[in-house]
Amino acid sequence: MLLLAAFLAADAAGIDDDLPDLNEQIARMTSEVALELQQVCPPASPSDQAAFDRCRHSLFGDSALRRNLAPRLLWGRRNQDAKAALDDTNFTQFAPDVITGLYFPLFMYSGEYSIEYVERERLYLIRLRAGFRNLLPPGQYPYPFWHEEAKWGVYQAANSVLLWVNPKTAKIIIGQFTERGGDDPIVATQSIWPKFDGKWMWMDKEGRIQPRVTLFDGLFRKDNPYLTELDSSYRTLALRMRDAQCDNCHVPNNPMPMRRLLLLHTPAHAAGEIARLLKAVRGDKMPLDDAGNEQPLEPELKRALLESGAAFEQVVEAAKDWEAGHRD
Repeated sequence: MLLLAAFLAADAAGIDDDLPDLNEQIARMTSEVALELQQVCPPASPSDQAAFDRCRHSLFGDSALRRNLAPRLLWGRRNQDAKAALDDTNFTQFAPDVITGLYFPLFMYSGEYSIEYVERERLYLIRLRAGFRNLLPPGQYPYPFWHEEAKWGVYQAANSVLLWVNPKTAKIIIGQFTERGGDDPIVATQSIWPKFDGKWMWMDKEGRIQPRVTLFDGLFRKDNPYLTELDSSYRTLALRMRDAQCDNCHVPNNPMPMRRLLLLHTPAHAAGEIARLLKAVRGDKMPLDDAGNEQPLEPELKRALLESGAAFEQVVEAAKDWEAGHRD
């Protein structure tokens, strides 16, 4: 089993009591982020592709939301047990690139918000009134959320996005979505229930790989000279990860299950986590056996995984650097 559990410490763990509480800074940040979300991701039809694209492009760039995210963000549903602590809630871990490009834009925001300090968690909680874009084409979701009916049901009925903020850094460290926010979703929609065919990635009728959003479609410029190389280098890496049994664990249905899931099954997800993947491989921290003991990869497989991973990481950084130098 390819696991990175040893490298998945959440930013929420442990707060230095000697550091100041940045409540005034958090209040200003919340106002700025809520206004930005209302402006670039306002209420629209849940099927409006153009509105979704504008939202994605805005949040993925130099946005207030992105600037105020921690280097790693936990994301997931609000625990159905209202008394459950965050430490007892399952989350997926994302880099800012992934969460701002693929997940937050799936919601629309009214600009309404509230802030409170939750003593039990020792974190600030920001509640944003929201609604979910449930009528987009399947390839616009990072993976088929409908693989789990309960998860898809909460997404479709979501009326709030929750942001948990570390009071000592004023950074957002956890994001959640919930249908128990107290208000109706900001946009009414009809629930749909697609069938999951077991495929996390697939080819559409035109022969294009889906989900398109995970191929950096709409995030990197179409004239980015590294797009083709990104695709080819990821395909090589994907084969090596398959050989290393990464897809036994690091896929959306979380077969282990892991309390803090790391996804590697698409180019965008892998790009966000490639540095940590390589660190785990170099340190012989994976795979783990069924008892959780480290079982380093065979030398030849380790070498191939490191080489393909390093090549992919190099192209990802080159593509990002090119984007940074060609902003409008």
